[in-house]
Amino acid sequence: MPDGYVVVGSTDRFAGRIFSVVSDEVRMPDGGVATRDYLRHPGAVAVIAVDDAGAVVLLGHYRHPVRRRLWEAPAGLRDVVDEPAVRTAQRELAEETDLTAGSWTPLLRLHPSPGCSSEEIEVFLARDLADAPGERPPRRGEEADLIVERIAMPRALSMIDSGEITNGVTVAGLLAADRRLRAAAQVAR
Repeated sequence: MPDGYVVVGSTDRFAGRIFSVVSDEVRMPDGGVATRDYLRHPGAVAVIAVDDAGAVVLLGHYRHPVRRRLWEAPAGLRDVVDEPAVRTAQRELAEETDLTAGSWTPLLRLHPSPGCSSEEIEVFLARDLADAPGERPPRRGEEADLIVERIAMPRALSMIDSGEITNGVTVAGLLAADRRLRAAAQVAR
């Protein structure tokens, strides 16, 4: 922790399947003590998968807290102990889209809600897409209802501007991927 911030007590308030709620007592640089409640989260990955035609693979995914379907990048929890982030991303891409990728590039790391959650998300650019081999297990819950679409990158970017894409990690990932792909195209010229 930065100098002057010391956790002097911690209480677990709730433990769920994915995250827990914690209250920490934190000594501040001025000597006072403040309570800070937050979600302890295992972290996640997201994948901006771009095909050879420049289309990005997005999911129409029902999200109960906002009571609607959101357009999102394939993503998932870092819920396998000691699994490298890129392996988690590969697994999630295959599970959610039935695709594999021959090329994986780290794009960015972000904290989507650092005022209330410890979650860190690693975002990868996946290229050289191919159909995943073998038979996939049936999807359950909200994943049984996933819509998988390939959307041209310019259209996906305009969906950010129009408010059709509001998922923060997807917005950040699409913008970072577009910048990376444009820079690579400039170098190739």
